[in-house]
Amino acid sequence: MHSTSPITNALTIDVEDYFQVSAFAPYIDRSEWDLRECRVERNVDRILALLDECDTQATFFTLGWIAARYPALVRRIVDGGHELASHGYGHERVSDLSEVEFFDDIYRAKALLEDIAGMRVQGYRAPSFSIGSGNLWALDTLQRAGYRYSSSIYPIRHDHYGMPDAPRFAHRIRDGLIEVPPTTLRMFNRNLPSSGGGYFRLFPYSLSRWMLHQVNSQDSSPAVFYFHPWEIDVGQPRVDGIGFKTRFRHYVNIGRMEQRLEFLLRDFRWGRMDHIFLPSHAQEVALV
Repeated sequence: MHSTSPITNALTIDVEDYFQVSAFAPYIDRSEWDLRECRVERNVDRILALLDECDTQATFFTLGWIAARYPALVRRIVDGGHELASHGYGHERVSDLSEVEFFDDIYRAKALLEDIAGMRVQGYRAPSFSIGSGNLWALDTLQRAGYRYSSSIYPIRHDHYGMPDAPRFAHRIRDGLIEVPPTTLRMFNRNLPSSGGGYFRLFPYSLSRWMLHQVNSQDSSPAVFYFHPWEIDVGQPRVDGIGFKTRFRHYVNIGRMEQRLEFLLRDFRWGRMDHIFLPSHAQEVALV
């Protein structure tokens, strides 16, 4: 049963497989990706079933690399009433790319997703939220590639990403381009991450629920929550040789994740990014 809150929050899924996580890049070479067991399809199908059970729509930020190998999965996402958005093609951090390389990556992903789905792709999320103060040129590149919104700047302080002084809520960051950051809660004169991923698995569910409720009630704003398909996959192969911090962040409480998602879907009202943050005339644009 959905929350009676009048605010609809944005539920987002970053569609990538466990071996594509940025923290694993030093341990799993990109050339090995095609040799690894790909588990993303069964995990996304489980998520689609869960969303259908809860009558919930979401936004799927999908890697072009995944879409090229599983086009039927992309079509199932769209057929389920969900928004298809871009996570780039090869899950390369924007901070590791030149402007030319970044444009090629995001344009290639957008064209592929649109060709498979027959719908315009309007949103983009950078792998590992890798747009920040050092590469804001990427926003101009996104605009040039035809995107309408980004969800790529996380206004927190983190050892791998973050821009703590960035605005906490959706804002027009370029002419025709909106930035919709993952949700934070302002406390103790700093922004606390409140939007999913490892934080959602690490913290007790009651704390995550309270933080999201605060954003809805005190800030009167929709939250943006994210997670990954591999986070519900207790059977994923364990990666050898990784450091303690990386191992902890990736595997902590994976066994509890699916039940917590069920609680989350029950306790709040959820929807698609484009339906919440874009003008109504820009939604659900079919390609003809």
